[in-house]
Amino acid sequence: MASFTSHLSDSQIQWIMQQPMYFVATAPLQANGHINLSPKGLDSLRVIDNQTVAYLDITGSGNETSAHINENRRITFMWCSFGEKPKIFRTYGRGEVVLPSTERWQELILHFKELPGARQIIVNHIYQTQTSCGFGVPVMEFKENRSTLTDWASTKGEDGVREYQQKKNVQSLDGLPTPLSEIV
Repeated sequence: MASFTSHLSDSQIQWIMQQPMYFVATAPLQANGHINLSPKGLDSLRVIDNQTVAYLDITGSGNETSAHINENRRITFMWCSFGEKPKIFRTYGRGEVVLPSTERWQELILHFKELPGARQIIVNHIYQTQTSCGFGVPVMEFKENRSTLTDWASTKGEDGVREYQQKKNVQSLDGLPTPLSEIV
């Protein structure tokens, strides 16, 4: 049976931080808009407190999460146990996009190891959590994180990454603007 709370318990925080992978989901308000579901890793997630989780977002091929948060703030994080003991855990919340040029960035970046290509911090201000069984999730072993994304960003350099962001990350598939579109 699923169980719900309004915040993270100490044991849930500990479990979250042991998971090598998580998923982030957002959606636009328009009924025919693209729902976004992204897998994440790279030691990018931090629990800020029992009602706040955040991840250091690395430049990628799209920026749907940022555009959707900019429009409606809805966000869900999900973790699955791929180990012997099954479990699925979700945090439902209000999203916040934090750009490097802001004071909030200076406060939050202290929680993270900086990674090449970091473009923003995505924050989930939790209003509800849900635990469910995970009986259908396969048992798998974690081998290692990939370095492809951070290697790409290192090769591009800061100016190359910024240029890429302005070409590929300023609007969603549905044409919604991201906070990066406001940077000249």
